[in-house]
Amino acid sequence: MNLTGIHHITVLASDAQRNADFYTDVLGLRMVKRTVNFDAPDVYHLYYADAKGTPGTLMTFFPFPHAARGQRGNGEVSAVAWHVPLESLDYWLTRLSSEGISIEGPSMRFGHKAVTFLDPDGMMIDFIFSDQPPHVTTWDRGPIPAEHQLRSFHGVSMALEDAAPSLALLSNVMGFRPVGTESTRQRYAVGVSPHTVFVDVIVRPGLGWARQSAGSVHHIAWRVPDDSAQIEWRDRLRATDVNVTDVVDRQYFHSIYFREPGGILYEIATDPPGMNIDEDWGSLGQKLQLPPRYEPDRTKIQATLPTLR
Repeated sequence: MNLTGIHHITVLASDAQRNADFYTDVLGLRMVKRTVNFDAPDVYHLYYADAKGTPGTLMTFFPFPHAARGQRGNGEVSAVAWHVPLESLDYWLTRLSSEGISIEGPSMRFGHKAVTFLDPDGMMIDFIFSDQPPHVTTWDRGPIPAEHQLRSFHGVSMALEDAAPSLALLSNVMGFRPVGTESTRQRYAVGVSPHTVFVDVIVRPGLGWARQSAGSVHHIAWRVPDDSAQIEWRDRLRATDVNVTDVVDRQYFHSIYFREPGGILYEIATDPPGMNIDEDWGSLGQKLQLPPRYEPDRTKIQATLPTLR
């Protein structure tokens, strides 16, 4: 009943077209689903990933038009990291620079070269360069050659006022194992290679609390293989007095949610049903997909959403 890694990461954004242009045209991910926030259908929910929307590669966004930029602070996922092939370092330095993106690094982090930059809404992105990156299904119609494409998530950094309660949950309940400490980072891992993912906890006392808006990570979803494993996790969490929701049907996966002691929203999501339940593999992300309860309002919903090229 171990977590198998990261399923997806969901972020708040502002302009939907700018978001789509950056993640597809600059970073080369495939838009695999164009749907709506199931809890607020006047807002898109955009999914980017490898060619098949594989869990572990899914980056999703709620773009709220004209949203102000979020405020950095404690109680948030402060950076999202991808695995990138080591031989692609020069390619990405050149590509990002040519797009006018300011880059920090390369620097060394736990034995790997890393570069850091911001997306258009100020979300911090880390590329971690590895000589043995995980395999993904590459996107042959994207702008990035297959050998340089982003792989699965390497992990996240978390900014916390006090690490002890959060680390107790990670290690004693959620099965994360300590890796080591480097500078201000305490690293923990979960999953089996090559799908191991890492959480770097950074304690910043006195910084103040983050304010979520555009550029803020809304939540991180941990990955389980099926519904039965998810129910076991729900029961385990409740047995340790974690306030976890009932199962929520998100159409492409099933979810439970809870907030960890440092204030970060966690989700545990199932691998199935997957991104192809309402579109075939060749047409993923090309049309607006709605859950059945919203289909009667399709015309009204489409009229409220900005047009995406």
